[in-house]
Amino acid sequence: MKKNVILSLLFGIIISAAALYFAVRNVPFAELLAYLSSINYWWILPSAVIGLLSFALRTYRWQIILSSAKSLSFWTAFHPLMIGFMMNCILPGRVGEMARPVILHKNENVPFSVGLATVAVERVFDLILLITLLACVLTFVPIDPNLNMTFGDHNLNRNTLMAISSGIVKISLVLLTGIILISIQKTRQLICQLILKFPTFLFFLSQAAINTLQQKLAMPFVRQIDNFASGFALIKQPKSIILCLLISTAIWVLSALSYYIMALGCPGLNLSFLEIFAMMIIICFFIALPSAPGFWGLWEAGGIFALAIFGVTHEIAAGYTLANHAIQLFPVIIVGLASAMITSVNIWQVSYGEAEPQRQPVPHKSDI
Repeated sequence: MKKNVILSLLFGIIISAAALYFAVRNVPFAELLAYLSSINYWWILPSAVIGLLSFALRTYRWQIILSSAKSLSFWTAFHPLMIGFMMNCILPGRVGEMARPVILHKNENVPFSVGLATVAVERVFDLILLITLLACVLTFVPIDPNLNMTFGDHNLNRNTLMAISSGIVKISLVLLTGIILISIQKTRQLICQLILKFPTFLFFLSQAAINTLQQKLAMPFVRQIDNFASGFALIKQPKSIILCLLISTAIWVLSALSYYIMALGCPGLNLSFLEIFAMMIIICFFIALPSAPGFWGLWEAGGIFALAIFGVTHEIAAGYTLANHAIQLFPVIIVGLASAMITSVNIWQVSYGEAEPQRQPVPHKSDI
């Protein structure tokens, strides 16, 4: 194993341990252990199964997004997706987002930029749903303005939640605007022409230097834009967009159901499905902050904050969020490792290697 991989793992473990400390430092350790031992862990199995079903839906959604560039079978798409999510759980820097297009490139000859574009489209669908759901939470769930939690350098409160959501909305708008501009043929051609002409504006360079910049920098960049456009081709298919939005809704409903089923085995946690759903949405926005691998610590802090809104004590909230976090992550890690073994993917090389550049864009199924 490479030295930088070992250092990365150690760094991730240290960050996770520190994050967990900040999340549960105000909870008496003995009471936390007592509560964890009182949980009925028979609810783990149905909770984990439903959680994994949401990843099956994610795979189906990704197949639809990828179909504009290349048709893949369910299992061909499932294994890279699970490997990517598994890597996000165990390695820092959320490298799993980059791993999926790398695996597609190596195993299916899909250009890296095409795969990366489809992952970006996925994130847009998730963000649209999460922003919509958070707006509902902020509208219908009263959050005490005095409710505040300290997590390291972060103060978790209603203002923090609104600031994060505002930032994510801005990022989503920028991302969506970029996708639309690249997906429309005329605007894409204009962007490509400007990129190709840009070296000629550097009047202080020799003609040889300008030609070199055009050949070595501008033209490869234009090819990557064409590949990105292939990954964004879904924007031209309204029916597929609607289908992906419906699937995205089902994904988040299943995820919330997994949380709810786990809550049924936790004494003292008598919340409705909608309240658990609201807690999950709040956790999702809090873990948008810089966090440890697998979101350890910040997940728990967000869960404790969210459950405090519904009057749940710190001991019960910490016990539930810690146990549920493990239930949500460990099956993903196990299935992701199994997918890596089945497909003979070396996750360390995928994590820290580079995708090979493509000289030609992937063949398009339809003209964008």
